[in-house]
Amino acid sequence: MMNRLERDYSVLLEMRRAAGEIALWMYEGVTLKLAKDTRYTPDFMVMMPDGQIEMHEVKGFWQDDARVKIKVAAGAFPFAFFGVTREGREWKYESFSD
Repeated sequence: MMNRLERDYSVLLEMRRAAGEIALWMYEGVTLKLAKDTRYTPDFMVMMPDGQIEMHEVKGFWQDDARVKIKVAAGAFPFAFFGVTREGREWKYESFSD
């Protein structure tokens, strides 16, 4: 179930989809296996119009374990990984991909 920040972000993603900026998005639609008994489910999987896949992790604030998981995932999978936070009304993106 989405928290308020995730719901707000899903509204933005849906507006971007309707405008043709993204092809589709899914909430917790993908789970990645990082190691034995260690999995990571990004908040949003976003497909761009050209087919590129991005993983977006929406946070009010970051804890160390969340940063470690997204960094490990970014090193192991061929997707673009972004941390997404909101400052006021503006969404901020931090890339975790090389």
